[in-house]
Amino acid sequence: MANEQNLRPVRSTEEARERGRKGGIASGEARRKRRTLKDELIAMLEDPEVQKRLSAAIVEKGMDGDIRAFEVIRDTIGEKPKDILDINSNDIRITIGEND
Repeated sequence: MANEQNLRPVRSTEEARERGRKGGIASGEARRKRRTLKDELIAMLEDPEVQKRLSAAIVEKGMDGDIRAFEVIRDTIGEKPKDILDINSNDIRITIGEND
């Protein structure tokens, strides 16, 4: 992680180009690792037993009072309330969304 104390000034355009190339390579490697993790998680979630165990764990947390678990359950089953945005300008009111 860069901060003011560990930054080194660039001395030439060649050095800047080389640093940029190395940063691009490292960024690509990090993206590939994240994609691999995502693919592995998706494969695991295709297993019905894993889905049942995760669902049970979330429900149990919700029953213990975990509000975030409740929100995940509510949103997953399609009961998320819609956001309302009111814009008032020159006595014109525009409402986006509905509150169910």
